[in-house]
Amino acid sequence: MNNIRVKTAREQTLMRDAGRLLSRVFAMLDSVISPGISTMEINDRAEAFIVGQLRARPASKGQYNYPYALNTSVNDAVCHGLPQRSLRLRNGDIVNVDITLEKSGYIADASKMYMVGRVTSRAKKLVHCCYNALWAGIHVVKPGATLGDIGHAIQNHAERGGFSVVREYCGHGIGREMHEAPQILHYGRAGTGLVLREGMTFTIEPMINQGNRKTKVKKDGWTVVTRDGKLSAQWEHTLLVTDRGCEVLTLREEEKSNDNTGSQRTPARAV
Repeated sequence: MNNIRVKTAREQTLMRDAGRLLSRVFAMLDSVISPGISTMEINDRAEAFIVGQLRARPASKGQYNYPYALNTSVNDAVCHGLPQRSLRLRNGDIVNVDITLEKSGYIADASKMYMVGRVTSRAKKLVHCCYNALWAGIHVVKPGATLGDIGHAIQNHAERGGFSVVREYCGHGIGREMHEAPQILHYGRAGTGLVLREGMTFTIEPMINQGNRKTKVKKDGWTVVTRDGKLSAQWEHTLLVTDRGCEVLTLREEEKSNDNTGSQRTPARAV
C-alpha cells in the first residue's frame, strides 16, 4: 500500500469539487451533441466551458503530449479517439466522450456514451450492458473488498450479456495526478488482488466490445479500435472509498434520481 495515495479529508473535499464540476460539463454537452456536430466542436465547446465557466483546467491537454481537452471515440473506437473537424456525428452513431478536469490541484475523470439519432437495437444493448457492468463493479467497492472483486463483477455482467471485455486498458488511481496506483482491471477473480481501504480514489472505466476483445492502435498513435471492426462502448466514473462503501464523485444529475445506485439504468439517450 506504500504507493497508494490515500486521501485526507481535505483532499477528498477537493476531489469531490472536481467531480461535481466535471458532471456539469456533461450536462452542458447533453444539449450540444447532435447529428452533424464534429468531434472537434465537442472538444472546443467542452474546453471553453471548463476554462471560461468553471475556471478549471482540462487535465488531459498536455498530458503525455496529448493536444486536446477530451477523447471522442466513435463506433468501433474503443478509447483515446482524437477529435477531428472532419469527423461529424451521423444518425446511428454511438460515441464515448471522455473528459478529465483539474480544479485546485485535484483531478476527476469520467466518460459518457451518447447515442446519435436512431441506433440499432444491438448497439443499444451494448451501451446498456456496458453501463450496468460499470455499476456492477461500483456496487462491490467498499473497505475490505478486493480489486479482483471489481473486475469479476464487470466481466461477469458483460459476458453474460454476450459481449467481451477489453483487457489492454484499465481504470486507475487518481488525485493530484491523472494516473496513480493502483490499476483497476475490468476482469479477474473475486477475492484476489489489492484490498481496498477507506480514502482511496480511483476510476472504473470498462470498455466492452460487440465482438471479440482484440484491439489495435490506429496510425495516429492514439485512437484504439476493435480489430474486427465491431462496435465498442465505455463508461467511466471516479470513486472514493468511504467507511461503508463508496461515493461516486462524478455522479451526473440524471443518475441521482436512482438513489445513487445507477443499477439497471442507462442515462445514455438518443440525441
